Amino acid sequence: MTIDKTQIRHAATVIVLRDRLTDPRILMGQRGAKAVFMPNKFVFPGGAVDTGDADVALGSSIGEPCATRLLDDSEQDLTHALSVAAIRELFEETGQVLGQSGTWDGDVPQDWSAFAQTGHVPHAAPLQFVFRAITPPGRPRRFDARFFLIDADDLASDPDDFSSASDELSHLQWVSLAQARSFDMPFITEVVLSEIQARVESPEPPESVPFFNNTQEASLFQRLYGTEQDR
Repeated sequence: MTIDKTQIRHAATVIVLRDRLTDPRILMGQRGAKAVFMPNKFVFPGGAVDTGDADVALGSSIGEPCATRLLDDSEQDLTHALSVAAIRELFEETGQVLGQSGTWDGDVPQDWSAFAQTGHVPHAAPLQFVFRAITPPGRPRRFDARFFLIDADDLASDPDDFSSASDELSHLQWVSLAQARSFDMPFITEVVLSEIQARVESPEPPESVPFFNNTQEASLFQRLYGTEQDR
């Protein structure tokens, strides 16, 4: 049997939902043609957890039951680092600020200087953990990605202003949920879209979180409930 030795990196992805009760739309962008992972595909903003993410202070933490769900089937507590990564990647790739007004204590990490200049500190309370997926074996890069849903009303920035975005994603735009499937997107993104469509009218976190567990040994569809008393 051939063993896939590609390192699996932890990652965070953010789905921003706008006008959920009138004309639900989600924020997406297109990856570059030369990208190693999913070139040309339309995706949600997100990326790998950085080493320094665990050391960045949060103005607010992700709430329950999402914090508990993140511990389910996890060998270590990455709740803080994943929350920070989600907020950082959202800002880097779209220029959107998930933050609350405040000043940073001590030196601001270089990766966060532009964020801090907006007058905000990272605000994780609006993050809802709604999906988890591990990239199947055989791909050039593999991620254990946690998907977080937020409402555009929780942004501290103008949702139509992408002037501070990096060039990692092009064609940033608000995509109607009704038309999203016409875009060229990865299979897993389509699966997540179905989950989001089912949650448009449900502002509360899901009772359980779908988990596509593509390990070396098997591909499993599981659900994450958190602690035993939540089951």
